Amino acid sequence: MPLLLGTQQQYYGSESFTATAGQTAFVLTFPKDNIGVNNNPTMPLLSSEFSVAVNGVAITTFTYNATTFTVTLDSAASVGDIILVTLLIPNVGNYQFISLTSIMNNFLISYVGEEKIIPKVKRADVAFHAQRAIQELSYDTFKSTKSQEIEVPPSLKMALPHDYVNYVKISWIDTDGIERLLYPARKTGNPTAILQDDSSNYLFGNDGNILTASDSDAWIRYSAQNQGLAVADVDKKLDLADFDTLAGGRFGIEPENAQFNGIFFIDNGYIHFSSSMNTKTVVLKYISDGIATEDEMIVHKFAEEAVYKWIAHAILATRINVPEYMVARFKKERFAAIRTAKLRLSNLKIEELTQIMRGKSKWIKH
Repeated sequence: MPLLLGTQQQYYGSESFTATAGQTAFVLTFPKDNIGVNNNPTMPLLSSEFSVAVNGVAITTFTYNATTFTVTLDSAASVGDIILVTLLIPNVGNYQFISLTSIMNNFLISYVGEEKIIPKVKRADVAFHAQRAIQELSYDTFKSTKSQEIEVPPSLKMALPHDYVNYVKISWIDTDGIERLLYPARKTGNPTAILQDDSSNYLFGNDGNILTASDSDAWIRYSAQNQGLAVADVDKKLDLADFDTLAGGRFGIEPENAQFNGIFFIDNGYIHFSSSMNTKTVVLKYISDGIATEDEMIVHKFAEEAVYKWIAHAILATRINVPEYMVARFKKERFAAIRTAKLRLSNLKIEELTQIMRGKSKWIKH
């Protein structure tokens, strides 16, 4: 069975038909597996995701049935007319990945059965350990860094993505498109604010639980600073209270404060920005565990063997009556496979590295 699903034309995002006499209906055959159209077999292609042209002229007079994957023209095409359906956003680059379903099927074929390493195992067990493998390998082996770009709203808060695990870096984009790195705040936060009455007694709800405010006074006061100033004045001030060069009585500036890009802190599912970041474009680069949605559960082919070894070791290590030498063997093989995957995915190119290292041979004049 070939690994490339569909034709090369379909891979690049188009499919053409040569009309016969009176033909109006054309059935699309784009691959509909979990790394094909839409990356999700349960969500068929929508009419808003492709365009239709007849002999090179775009048309809008057609209907589309997402269940049967059929495009029907309002008027019959002539003999020899070329009907071209083009995806607006083709899913190119998917060949370098293999789906979780394929990983599980390949493992069951290669490792499970009579006279094989694992005589019998439930598919649910394989699925669990496969997802655990993707999750753990996403942290330090896979290319799992994702990014989001937003304009900071007046609330100065950005919701964490659904699959957020930890951030790599947070920056804002200047007028030249350059990323300006933001640093975490150490002198403020958004603690849980407990509601109190006029006598400073705690307030409780009908269920007996203590009542809290959505935002603390610390965050309200911090986010309110610099508001009402002109943009230029805000940029000049840029939260100088947090970048106080005399903090602690030290002579000279602290290296961590040797920038005026702005600061942030993360609390209660939000990234809170300093007031100077209002209306600026912010980029969040973060680490995902790779299993938040069905679409994301794919493995780069450079690390495919590492996932197989991980699943095999996990199954053998959690069973009784498995010889210890067998567990130790697959533990070593898993370690070696992960190391190989890291080397492959490091993507080091000798020509690029050589060009960078040429700068290290420059003489430094004093």
